[in-house]
Amino acid sequence: MNVLFFLKPKSEVAYLKDEYTLRQAIEKMEHSCFTAIPMINRKGEYVGTVTEGDLLWAIKERYNINLRDAEDISIQAVRRRMRFDPISIDANMEDIVSKAMNQNFVPVIDDKKVFIGIITRKDIIEFCYDGYKKCRAENAAV
Repeated sequence: MNVLFFLKPKSEVAYLKDEYTLRQAIEKMEHSCFTAIPMINRKGEYVGTVTEGDLLWAIKERYNINLRDAEDISIQAVRRRMRFDPISIDANMEDIVSKAMNQNFVPVIDDKKVFIGIITRKDIIEFCYDGYKKCRAENAAV
């Protein structure tokens, strides 16, 4: 199965740039309504994924701030508690499913490590469920 079949392209994905401030990251998450967002650098390379929990723990542990103060804190200073490892565009279905079992989405990178999009857990589950229904229908017809 080709990764591109599942890919939600970067142009349709909410993501953070590693030069953003803490405030910009919070506002981007609020606007997108997602609880985890991939982060890229200036070259477009995948750097990691930032979660709401990462932001909240950073605010609690490191800063005694209001939202205006967050304008002066780089998102790179926020420690990420979970690793959202990306897959290559050449990954196989086992790799995709393995990652998606522990992540809401799977970041996808090209050969140059440039972030090109994500595969959502929802799309993977729909694919598997459609295959399951098809298999049941074929067995019922026998």
